[in-house]
Amino acid sequence: MPLGLRKKKTKTRESSNLVENEEVGGNVGSGAKSAVNGAGLPPPPVNLRPKLVFHTQLAHGSPTGRIEGFTNVKELYSKIAEAFNLTAAEILFCTLNTHKIDMEKLLGGQIGLEDFIFAHAKGLKKEVEVFKAEDALGLTITDNGAGYAFIKRIKEGSVVDSVKVINVGDHIECINGKNIVGSRHYEVARMLKELPKDLAFTLKLVEPMKAFDMLEPRSKGTKPGGESKIGTGRGTLRLRSKGPATVEEMPTEFEEKAVKKVDDLLESYMGIRDMELAATMVEVGRDKNNPDEFAMALDEALGDFAFPDEFVFDVWGAIGDAKFGRF
Repeated sequence: MPLGLRKKKTKTRESSNLVENEEVGGNVGSGAKSAVNGAGLPPPPVNLRPKLVFHTQLAHGSPTGRIEGFTNVKELYSKIAEAFNLTAAEILFCTLNTHKIDMEKLLGGQIGLEDFIFAHAKGLKKEVEVFKAEDALGLTITDNGAGYAFIKRIKEGSVVDSVKVINVGDHIECINGKNIVGSRHYEVARMLKELPKDLAFTLKLVEPMKAFDMLEPRSKGTKPGGESKIGTGRGTLRLRSKGPATVEEMPTEFEEKAVKKVDDLLESYMGIRDMELAATMVEVGRDKNNPDEFAMALDEALGDFAFPDEFVFDVWGAIGDAKFGRF
């Protein structure tokens, strides 16, 4: 079936449940929200879950806790909350191997077997009015896979950059009074993109709780495509939206480069960044022989997103480059 003629699905699927995204502008996708445990299968029995133990702390300071027996990000947050007598709703996001709000160390779909998990809890709430002087706000939006969208990066010189109380790591709770908790990153990016130009709008934000040594000048976030390897173990725990978590070998150098390239394409075409989504797309395309096969496989696996045809061609090219070592 020619790529340009493939049909959009009328019946939406539940979207995959993990993390990241970018610059607000031209975002597309359906309004479907993730199911509580992701689309598809219920959590596997406890005796079938990986018997792995991870160490964790609250990013603003706490004793070290031990967690195990989780298969997706929501279960992980619940385990962390139990360890520190919190509710899962109090956790905004997690970083790996650093207590700082480092957007290149966000916990996504993979955890190195020796990674240390830092949980960033809710801190101060704030309400901000922003005048949308340009079509693009200069925000990078990501989500934690459990219903919270937050700011990953602020573009220098942008509309939002001029509003100094908005910071990287802030959770976006409401837009113009509408509660958006539970929305995916691409949905939030689309909402912001669709706000009318030359009018003011309000954001209700929740910033991560900070320790004393984290009170430093405002960060713009990391640059896209920055080199940053997460995990020092020889394997990773892969958290999936369907089925149980699995222990896998660390991705090859070419696979890592392909995932980063696809993540950059997600930002360029759709205004989001999502390393887990990028990794899924690379996995879907690994055994496909041409872009039409790849397009149909994407519709089956990720029909919610309604990817533009040009984007699919470019992703296919990036996967091909990885297969043949053309990076």
